[in-house]
Amino acid sequence: MTELAAVKAALKTQAVETPSWAYGNSGTRFKVFAQAGVPRDPFEKLDDAAKVHEFTGVASTVALHIPWDRVDDYAALAAHAEKRGVRIGAINSNTFQDDAYKLGSVCHPDPAVRRKAVDHLLECVDIMDATGSHDLKLWFADGTNYPGQDDVRSRQDRLADGLAEVYERLGEGQRMLLEYKLFEPAFYTTDVPDWGTAYAHCLKLGEKAQVVVDTGHHAPGTNIEFIVATLLREGKLGGFDFNSRFYADDDLMVGAADPFQLFRIMYEVVRGGGFTSDVAFMLDQCHNIEAKIPAIIRSVMNVQEATAKALLVDAGALAAAQAAGDVLEANAVLMDAYNTDVRPLLREVREEMGLEPEPLKAYRSCGWAEKVVAERVGGEQAGWGA
Repeated sequence: MTELAAVKAALKTQAVETPSWAYGNSGTRFKVFAQAGVPRDPFEKLDDAAKVHEFTGVASTVALHIPWDRVDDYAALAAHAEKRGVRIGAINSNTFQDDAYKLGSVCHPDPAVRRKAVDHLLECVDIMDATGSHDLKLWFADGTNYPGQDDVRSRQDRLADGLAEVYERLGEGQRMLLEYKLFEPAFYTTDVPDWGTAYAHCLKLGEKAQVVVDTGHHAPGTNIEFIVATLLREGKLGGFDFNSRFYADDDLMVGAADPFQLFRIMYEVVRGGGFTSDVAFMLDQCHNIEAKIPAIIRSVMNVQEATAKALLVDAGALAAAQAAGDVLEANAVLMDAYNTDVRPLLREVREEMGLEPEPLKAYRSCGWAEKVVAERVGGEQAGWGA
């Protein structure tokens, strides 16, 4: 197989998971802007996700968020997904939108609140069983705002106890993916603030626990690709939440703020074997002012383009330059790959997959947007619950 053929083959196997909540209305802390044709329930979210997969060919799984996507019959929801040509992906828990969680959830000082939170996480595992999902994704808003508000070490003990109970409930082939976030909504201490804390808990739990890297959850200037390389080296990179940031957790379209960073991340993924392992490439974005489905298609395409460039890095030339201590040549090898226009290559890949070469153009001409605007009248539009 030629080098170009190998790159094409790898791109055809790529999978990017889209989030159900990205198809609903979302916004800032100040305003949620409603859009016509937005889904009114999880079934309609899956219908929209199926259109993304139809035109990209690589978005076959859809992450759910509980309780935003709660239904009476999860087996029926999974069957609906399969009928539309997609599958249920990660089940995301929500321990941050209940009044009881004002002082935390699994780290709360009150045992009754901790019990409520852990029971919700166990419910999410039940939903995994019913839908065939393999991943339980956990993000905790737990933390404190003031020194002395709570005992920092005790909160870590409570977190460990809660995670351990849920971990024991996981079935064969299921994983726990632990996400971290630098700050917000807690401003003094956050109970899972960085990859090191998440890694420490996952290491203690066992093989089924891995770390999720949300690309918007770091301090300015953080070398995210170093974190990715380290977690891959340790076998603890479970997945990504791809988005983009200018200031904090902006949840913009992946690659929007710094496409070079996305390329550097994907190079470390390719270099570390993450592209051919079970690392989950998930989107986690809020499309507040742009049309939902086209934005998600564009995000998938951004990940594809960064991946294609990463696959085109001349590994032999790079290794030779590094071994020779040729700083400029080593950097040039990476930059040559990054500066390659991979759009013609991806058009070829899509045509070979039996897809339209231009996903956005094909979607805009298919009539789906007009159809859902006309049909989705009445009821309550899905949103993020804020």
